[in-house]
Amino acid sequence: MDFEVEIWVEKYRPRTLKEVVGQDEVIRRLISYAERKNVPHLLFAGPPGTGKTASAIALVKDIFGEDWRNNFIEMNASDERGIDVVRHKIKEFARTAPINAPFKIIFLDEADALTPDAQAALRRTMERYSKICRFILSCNYVSKIIEPIQSRCAVFKFRPVSDEAMKERLIQICQMEKVRISEDGLNALIYVSGGDFRKAINALQGAASLGEVNADSIFQITATAQPEELEELLDTSLDGDFIGARKKLDSLMIDYGMSGEDVIFQMFRQIIASGFDEKLKAHLIERLGEIDFRLTEGAHDRLQLSSYLAYLSLLGQKKKKVSQQAQSKQS
Repeated sequence: MDFEVEIWVEKYRPRTLKEVVGQDEVIRRLISYAERKNVPHLLFAGPPGTGKTASAIALVKDIFGEDWRNNFIEMNASDERGIDVVRHKIKEFARTAPINAPFKIIFLDEADALTPDAQAALRRTMERYSKICRFILSCNYVSKIIEPIQSRCAVFKFRPVSDEAMKERLIQICQMEKVRISEDGLNALIYVSGGDFRKAINALQGAASLGEVNADSIFQITATAQPEELEELLDTSLDGDFIGARKKLDSLMIDYGMSGEDVIFQMFRQIIASGFDEKLKAHLIERLGEIDFRLTEGAHDRLQLSSYLAYLSLLGQKKKKVSQQAQSKQS
């Protein structure tokens, strides 16, 4: 029997600005634009999964109503990032007259992927056709957008979705989809998402297909280690037990299918959340940053992570030796 399974991210995508979760200040300002039926060029900046695309589409729907599809085009700059796409596709849409509206809107997602030449051409297009076409640009890093474009846009900073807002919305989705979820499963969803609402919903749908959602199913389906396991890995290393720490690392990478980058990111989160003193945290993160850089340059992940654990073990052994010497002097 044929049946269709809808993707929850699309199913629960906000249809109006008032349905967008976790960006109250941004949404308040965007609603004022929608009420006036007028909008300047906009630049949305923030991490993935925080509602940039959802807010852009919801804003367009609130402004244009049923005619929104006739006056709106969405493009992804990471797919076509050169100057030709600006000179042809974007310019051709921008120069055509809007339908039953004073202007049309182009939404350019991942605009920070555009080359500098393409951004320069985009700036000229934004200036030339501003009376009949407005642009909404989204990016992860506003620093990668050239200053002339930034100065022509109202900039909105999207923050990671708060735990409270995400928890409330996830509970609503579970109720509507009749999904049973435990409290530890909900907390695990919030942990693995890191403020990325899209990642949280995708993980929830994946885990729900396996039955009741709990912490174990969330961590397994997202290839994420539990925080306690990372804490144990760091503690074992700093206790000077390199062999034990190396076995735990192998177990994490095999059991969860984690990449070297995954382990580094979770180590970073665990160090920040740990009870280590600030000086030790800074020392560990500085060294971890060096390992991360080497991996981006193509170094072997297990070799680099093993070297980091070896460094922690030697650091732990050195501290033990200093502590023993201090105790012997006192005695």
